[in-house]
Amino acid sequence: QAQLVESGGGLVQAGGSLRLSCAASGRTFSIDTMAMAWFRQAPGKEREFVAVISRRGTNTYYADSVKGRFTISKDNAKNTLYLQMNSLKPEDTALYYCAKAISQRVTTFESDYANWGQGTQVIVSS
Repeated sequence: QAQLVESGGGLVQAGGSLRLSCAASGRTFSIDTMAMAWFRQAPGKEREFVAVISRRGTNTYYADSVKGRFTISKDNAKNTLYLQMNSLKPEDTALYYCAKAISQRVTTFESDYANWGQGTQVIVSS
């Protein structure tokens, strides 16, 4: 069964770093066929786009709120997506999800993503 499993979340002080991972599993479920992205949902808020990477990993795009602090990457051989988060702020506190797009197009819209993980919790204390 195809699935995405996030890990790497936790509690960190403001200014600290975390690296999230998203492992894809399933006999034919690969992260190198479509764009991949990270989204997050803070308590009481709508889920929002964080970062996206193209199929080949050559193009990336970030939300303004994380630009310069977060880096999305992937290892196709390991079938794993990453999100390196530096200089974390309390407002980064959220449940972080990885998602696989329905096309190769780099997109920030939730409706363009069909496969989602269960999320990993990030809490940044001040």
